[in-house]
Amino acid sequence: MISLSRIFRRESRASIKSDDPYIAEWFGLRGGVGGYVDPGRASGIAVAHACIAIVSQNLAAMPLNLYRRADNGGRERATEHPLYAVLHDMANGSMTAFEAREYLNASLMIHGNAFARIEWNGRGQAVALYPLDTANVAVERLPSGRLRYRVSTNGGGTQVLLQEEILHLRYRLARDGVMGLSPVQLARDTFNLALTQQETAGKQAGRSFRPEGALVFPSAIPGDKKDAALDKLRQKIESNSAVSGVMVLDGGADWKSFSFSSKDAEFLDSRKLTNLDICRIWGVPPTVAGITDNATYSNSDQESRALVVRCLAPMAKRLEQAMNAALLTASSRQSLFIEHDLAGLLRGDMKARYESYRIGREWGWLSPNEIRGWENMPEIKDGDEYLSPLNMTVVGDRQTPDNQPEGV
Repeated sequence: MISLSRIFRRESRASIKSDDPYIAEWFGLRGGVGGYVDPGRASGIAVAHACIAIVSQNLAAMPLNLYRRADNGGRERATEHPLYAVLHDMANGSMTAFEAREYLNASLMIHGNAFARIEWNGRGQAVALYPLDTANVAVERLPSGRLRYRVSTNGGGTQVLLQEEILHLRYRLARDGVMGLSPVQLARDTFNLALTQQETAGKQAGRSFRPEGALVFPSAIPGDKKDAALDKLRQKIESNSAVSGVMVLDGGADWKSFSFSSKDAEFLDSRKLTNLDICRIWGVPPTVAGITDNATYSNSDQESRALVVRCLAPMAKRLEQAMNAALLTASSRQSLFIEHDLAGLLRGDMKARYESYRIGREWGWLSPNEIRGWENMPEIKDGDEYLSPLNMTVVGDRQTPDNQPEGV
């Protein structure tokens, strides 16, 4: 039976409350400043694009090597393994390793997820990676706890891939433990504010920053054809004035502005603060992203190191563990592992590097060939020898002036 409230269109509907950032998008709801944020538009903001490019390109340019554990506790590059070439040279037949890794890193930073199809050979070795569009991949959890991926193909069909056939990178695990959360959606209010400010600046620039207002006359305009006279006067003022959107009113005599100037609204300072907030979302130092208002030579160098320690290193560890789990079998992980080489980004200038080499060489934990290898120089003969400082020895081996052990 239809209730009276529905007949008179006074039916009330309960609001939906959820912490899931995607539930509002699904039901078409809007929250905060602007609700759902299009990742494409958000990533097109200048400072957001700079942050994404800095992180994705630096991680893609950083050496990502496949290592084999040595018997002495060290490591050596497994250059003969097919996976080494996939990570270091060519991800597949039409995409370089840099391009594939950059695509996956950017997708991870924008959408919170990145997918790549893995191609295996008959020996259980990964021989190619094919990055996939995040929008074309749906993830399902099977009753056994394993994951299954449905990939939409260009021809309109669907390809089902098992967990072993997909490299799945996640920015931050959602509550379901399957999907990653998008940084853009987690900070959607910040991006909404940035987009709104960008649109406002665009509208003002389209009007050449001319103010809007009303021109008020001291008395009523006489005549039977008042409206025609007002229209003619408005057209004349707009064609010969530096203002736009002018209204002509009778009564009074003053110019009434309808908008605040950028200076009065502190618009420029507000945009700078929003740009800093976007840098904080991905942990990118402001000077690295091109915000140099308070930059000096000293803090610029320190922030470049902070980029590696606080931003690139955690992201690199996230990628390494996901790749080790997806690209290496359980038996292979006992002797092989994937790792980025961050040493090149942490090195200082030539003077600082040579000073650290000198200390390591004199105190006996660096050999000439190790130092030359870091400087991309070839090895030399007898370059694997280590020095031992003359004034340092084991306590029990000290000798007295009479060449007798202490205590005798």
